[in-house]
Amino acid sequence: MVATLTETSLDARPSYGPAAPGGKGARRRSDVRMHVLLIIASVVTIFPFYAMIVISLQPGEAIKFPDALFPSDISFSSYEQAVGSQNIPRWIANSTIYSVVSVVLVLLFASMAGYAFAKKRFFGRELLFWVFVAMLMIPYHLTIIPQYIIVGQLGGLNTMWGMIVPTIANAQAMFLMRQFIQDVPDELIDAARIDGAGEFRVYWSIVLPQTKPILATLGTFVFLWHWNDFLWPLVAQQSPANYVLTVGINSLQQQEVPLATVMAAAVITFVPALLVFIVLQRYFVRGVMMSGLK
Repeated sequence: MVATLTETSLDARPSYGPAAPGGKGARRRSDVRMHVLLIIASVVTIFPFYAMIVISLQPGEAIKFPDALFPSDISFSSYEQAVGSQNIPRWIANSTIYSVVSVVLVLLFASMAGYAFAKKRFFGRELLFWVFVAMLMIPYHLTIIPQYIIVGQLGGLNTMWGMIVPTIANAQAMFLMRQFIQDVPDELIDAARIDGAGEFRVYWSIVLPQTKPILATLGTFVFLWHWNDFLWPLVAQQSPANYVLTVGINSLQQQEVPLATVMAAAVITFVPALLVFIVLQRYFVRGVMMSGLK
């Protein structure tokens, strides 16, 4: 009986036959096709940046395509014209102020709101939180007209503060900050209160240091959003002296400005965003990974 059961159990074991012919070859061909597709996608993605940089290095003469994409002469005169012009340095300063001040204020108010929604108890907290979250479902273009009217009535049109203030209330940043602050142990906050720390000290010394990854991630997103913002600065600013870089470069296309100079200004616009991403890449990747785990 035992022998019969043993033989039956041995016979019931799944048999692993030889691998299907061509299995490794098919996998290798699939990998090759995937690599080809990735290379094509990379070339398509990088080509506009390559064209922008190459055209910006052309000497001051008429540009002909496709010869301009493979230059024989390289000149930095377009960069000298861009930096030495009257408006572009002012536009760079305006974009820097608009982006940096907005990043600081958005992170400050979003972290405060996130701390309140995550750790404080007050009447209507959940309802108010979901009202803020519902703002994410409203397209930005629907709010720009009432935003323009309100800022105009307050006298903020064609001013820097009128361009910055409406962008401070960022529902997405508040939502992400609230999700991360919820994971801060309540024991740390209670210990700080027992030691006599006030609410602002608890927020500044206990809660805020725990959120460095998400602060770096949000800071990168907010900076890129404001540095590349076009629609609201175009609507809010009428004077060329108050333009940001994106609006100013668009205005250059309507003037008799060489294409190489326009592309040089575009390269100048692109470099700060790239540097910010490189500096904050470690925190940015960590914050995205933690968001995915949540």
